[in-house]
Amino acid sequence: MQTSETTFETQVALLRPQIERALKEYTRFSEDCPDKLSQAIDYVLLDSGKRLRPILVLLTTQACSGEVAESLPAACAVEMIHCYSLVHDDLPAMDDDDLRRGKPTCHLVFDEATAILTGDALLTRAFEILTDLDSPSLVTRCLKELATAAGPLALIGGQVDDLGAPELLAKKVGKEEALAQLMKIHRRKTGAMFSVSVRLGALVAKASEAEIAFLEKYSEKVGLAFQITDDLLDEQGEEKFVGKRTQKDATAGKLTFPRLIGIQESREYASQLIEEACLAIMPLGEKGENLRLLAQYVLERNR
Repeated sequence: MQTSETTFETQVALLRPQIERALKEYTRFSEDCPDKLSQAIDYVLLDSGKRLRPILVLLTTQACSGEVAESLPAACAVEMIHCYSLVHDDLPAMDDDDLRRGKPTCHLVFDEATAILTGDALLTRAFEILTDLDSPSLVTRCLKELATAAGPLALIGGQVDDLGAPELLAKKVGKEEALAQLMKIHRRKTGAMFSVSVRLGALVAKASEAEIAFLEKYSEKVGLAFQITDDLLDEQGEEKFVGKRTQKDATAGKLTFPRLIGIQESREYASQLIEEACLAIMPLGEKGENLRLLAQYVLERNR
């Protein structure tokens, strides 16, 4: 039986190898890069992960009639930002995780200082490779988009509030206030990187402002649905598929959708979001088919 997941995997089978090759090329450093740092970067970045965000960049470029090769620098930059955030999230001072993508976390394999510097290196390298885009004006706009998505008003701000969630719950706030805070966290922490992925892909393809607007709506819905399914996987997923420890969020006192609205309600909300995301890109017609498949994959994934 063919599922949305297998269909999606079939559609992106040619894209993922292009991303892997580009990431390897972008991390071929000269001898000035210490071996330990280079090894740590390879460990956390290469040949691992779903590559969902860079694939989203490329699929958006395709949907807007652009060339995939032209958006590879943007796709790799987004993946580097994502991997940097995972390395730092896993640190003892943050989420203190020991498993990521099915293998020990960076600070356990190397050491905490190397993990911090590995994240720093990926963050700065991401902005460097954006300068490979084909025009100064495109470089400038994409740099600003990615910096905003990775900065204090988005990814970093969301992470700070996520870490502060147990303190908020200890104040015994009402369900409505807690849910509003959870939405605010994930609009920035998770949603911002989905949104910037479609924006970068669309900018490379020289999409119209109208196209960018409905793609942005699509990405907001998909990003929130992704976080809800992530919460559900933490609650009920199998570690061998998820690739990280499960049921850690509840133990740590984190705000999650199943904790606030229930498991069945969370599933229904994620399904509603994906339906809304697919409706948002209807103006793309057949060109948006792979984006619709990606949205369905987010809903049905088991890792």
